[in-house]
Amino acid sequence: MKDSDQLTRFLFDGTRVRGEWVRLDASWQAALARHDYPEAVARVLGEALAATALLSATIKYDGTLILQIQGSGPLTLLVAQVSADRSLRGMAEWNGEVSDASLHEMCSDARLVITVESNSTGERFQSIISVGQGGLAKALDSYFEQSEQLKTRLWLATDHHYSTGLLLQEMPASETETESDEYSWEHLVHLAETVTAQELLEFPMTDVLYRLYHQERVRLFEPEPVSFRCKCSRTRVATSLRSLGQDDMMQLIEEQGVVAVDCGFCKQHYEFDRVDMTQLFIDGSTHDGSGTTH
Repeated sequence: MKDSDQLTRFLFDGTRVRGEWVRLDASWQAALARHDYPEAVARVLGEALAATALLSATIKYDGTLILQIQGSGPLTLLVAQVSADRSLRGMAEWNGEVSDASLHEMCSDARLVITVESNSTGERFQSIISVGQGGLAKALDSYFEQSEQLKTRLWLATDHHYSTGLLLQEMPASETETESDEYSWEHLVHLAETVTAQELLEFPMTDVLYRLYHQERVRLFEPEPVSFRCKCSRTRVATSLRSLGQDDMMQLIEEQGVVAVDCGFCKQHYEFDRVDMTQLFIDGSTHDGSGTTH
């Protein structure tokens, strides 16, 4: 589709309501390519990636926005990250067989953690809420209500080909707010509630918006590209290994011959042998030596 791997913002003229649409195609396939996720886990990961892209367009930041789900059920960990340039990556961990279950059933006591990290200041802002029984979209609605105090609604859908999301948000009120402003929000949300997962996944954005809002004045903005991009590197891995301490790392070398690390997001493989590790702790460099990257 022509709107694949794009995020588009829009406004409803005459109201305080804005919206966003995202459809992941190649970026979603790249997130799946090196993992054999159970179908239910893949579905939640796809929703999380679409949701994270939508969230990234609702705030101003110059670093990374991270959505993380932690629970004690079959789905133990899920992480979706997006940078200010709309580059995404995500991964999930699970135990045993995972049936086609809801998010609540897969991790009943799950916590949803939203973290925003700034590259320029190093500051970190974090919000933690319970996932509850309504799925990821409902949990994120609660996040906005509690943490941002903005009325926000999300609709998410994922299949083997696409991951799509629609977001509506009411902008802060002015001193001249009227009853019609409240009516506009309720009216626009009511119409969005009629959208189906099939429509979100199979129809172009303009078709969906026309079906929902053909009687409204919808102003579209220029779409922004979204891509899958993992930020792992040999340098980053070496920095992490150095933080674990020289004694522990050299003991691993004695026991295993090499220290091997696989990126949880893209499965890139890194190896550090005795020469690499010695050099690493001599001067803090990430000299390749005879280590290999596959």
